Amino acid sequence: MLRAIPATLMRGGTSKGLYLHARDLPASVTRRDRVLLAALGSPDPRQIDGVGGAHPLTSKVAVIGPPTHPDADVDYLFLQVAVDRASVSDAQNCGNLLAGVGPWAIENGLVPVHGNPTPVRIHMVNTGGIAIAQVPTPAGCVEYEGTARIDGVPGTAAPIPLEFPDVAGSSCGALLPTGAVVDHSEGLDVTCIDHGMPVVILRAADLGCTGAESPAELEANAALQARLERLRLALGPRMNLGDVAAQTVPKMCLVAPPTHGGTIATRTFIPHRVHEAIGVLGAVSVATACVLPDSVAARVAGLAPAPGRRRLDIEHPTGFFSVELDVALEDGRATITRPALIRTARKLMRGEVYVPGHAWNDA
Repeated sequence: MLRAIPATLMRGGTSKGLYLHARDLPASVTRRDRVLLAALGSPDPRQIDGVGGAHPLTSKVAVIGPPTHPDADVDYLFLQVAVDRASVSDAQNCGNLLAGVGPWAIENGLVPVHGNPTPVRIHMVNTGGIAIAQVPTPAGCVEYEGTARIDGVPGTAAPIPLEFPDVAGSSCGALLPTGAVVDHSEGLDVTCIDHGMPVVILRAADLGCTGAESPAELEANAALQARLERLRLALGPRMNLGDVAAQTVPKMCLVAPPTHGGTIATRTFIPHRVHEAIGVLGAVSVATACVLPDSVAARVAGLAPAPGRRRLDIEHPTGFFSVELDVALEDGRATITRPALIRTARKLMRGEVYVPGHAWNDA
């Protein structure tokens, strides 16, 4: 017999996924993952028997519940549901779905409205960090409509500013997990960085690319894909991530000089598909690398070291992503704190998602 789970389908940033209350899922991780695979329709390249969108960016889940962190209002666990295999990963945060967590928490009674905007302190369970979402709540309720525009999403919506007070090294243990600004692997210079998302940054030109290719062109380049995967598998342990063969981190980001007036151009493998834009925390990691003297990104962007509040426009295949950073310089070294950016979210559907009863039972 089919079993119903209360669910909200939401767009968060440039991603889309199911938002669920933690109490409505099985406590067992194995059983929970089975339920989510069934709900989204994996493994199947079309996800035809579920509500997934047949792409990593639309095969996501946000699990939200009461806080287990003393400084948070809610817990947020992000789960990446693979499209074509029976895999559910909690190895990373998702800063895009994060944009919908505050609105969902308010509308589902976990956080009361107080003022406009209503700040929601979110414990990102995957890595332990805290994010602060400033949710627009005029007239005492969440407002989704507005004039903010983000590249990769048509139309406009209400702005949701996100701040990340302390996400450096949240997955890898350090902002520069290898201890170096530049590492060398397979004859290439790379910068390994984790400012909320583990990312390996490489010059597109070093791989025979311009950095202006479409995602489809890059995905069709089998030799490039194979080389990037060898690099990823080699660098994962050096970034304190262990064996990453079955993980979705680190992301591999090709960088090139900007072509549309931004700071730097990016093409991001996530890790085997190419992002149509760039992830929120991936953009934070790339922007941070741009202000680290002598990093691969800083060399390509050509930025002179400078202290203070800096705005960097990170170009991606469908536009750009603006990131603000507080930068301090001492003895030629940069310290970066409190990255912030603007996202939007929209509630698409609220109701119940149905899964076969056997998915809920022990195998």
